[in-house]
Amino acid sequence: MTAKIIDGKEIAARIRTEIAADTAALVKQHGIVPGLVTILVGENPASQSYVSAKGKAAKELGFHSVQETVPAAIAEGDLLALVDRYNRDDSIHGILVQLPLPKHVNEEKVLLAIRPDKDVDAFHPVNVGKLVIGNPDFLPCTPAGIQELLVRSGAKLEGAEVVVVGRSNIVGKPIANMLLQKGKGANATVTICHTRTRDTAFHARRADVLIVAAGVPNAVTGDMVKEGAFVIDVGVNRVGTTASGKAKLVGDVDFEGASKRAAAITPVPGGVGPMTITMLMRNTLRAAQLRIRS
Repeated sequence: MTAKIIDGKEIAARIRTEIAADTAALVKQHGIVPGLVTILVGENPASQSYVSAKGKAAKELGFHSVQETVPAAIAEGDLLALVDRYNRDDSIHGILVQLPLPKHVNEEKVLLAIRPDKDVDAFHPVNVGKLVIGNPDFLPCTPAGIQELLVRSGAKLEGAEVVVVGRSNIVGKPIANMLLQKGKGANATVTICHTRTRDTAFHARRADVLIVAAGVPNAVTGDMVKEGAFVIDVGVNRVGTTASGKAKLVGDVDFEGASKRAAAITPVPGGVGPMTITMLMRNTLRAAQLRIRS
């Protein structure tokens, strides 16, 4: 068996076309332009690149996009005041503070300061709680991207055995919660494996859908993959450089080995990665749409 490659770039492009159409309709019917502000603290090159990509995507979709770049030495109180300013700005529907923040700033305090109805990363406890009870306003971006990849690639999730390797608040826990909910693209039986799981391979081999977000290169080997499974590799690990000097990236799954057993698999890069920013854009659009109903 040779696995089908789940092309995150292609699926993300399709979803962005849908977002652009819905944005144009929102502007035409209600005169509302979705607004997103990204707040970058300091000059971390990776964060700068990521924030720039978010701003570019927002503008391409017809959003009102604002980028705030502030010094790494900014006082915590001044950063909180900046967040509050955008909380009160009616032209902004989504606020994103790029993480990580400098050590002198309390990340939790900053994230809690974002109004839940503008929390397009879905990190606020109010939005986490709504997800758990099955009534979310926003879905966290990377898990939402994973779910879309599975649904649009033909994975049968209802009644499926899903194994999630990793229990982070950003990926593992939310995707597990999302896939066990009642409704389309869910209704699965979900097992979470983590660093204290006694036999991850045992659980992985039972999975119809295997989602790996362990943060460890090749944590899942080919012999841990069930024949015909859908494999979603969330990991992005730098393991040296290529001949041209670029960073060599691998996932958390042994791609070559898993591809011989899986029905479908995401590559690294080009799988989950392109979906995350796309889901952020969809959340921002939804925040603007919800404003009509409030």
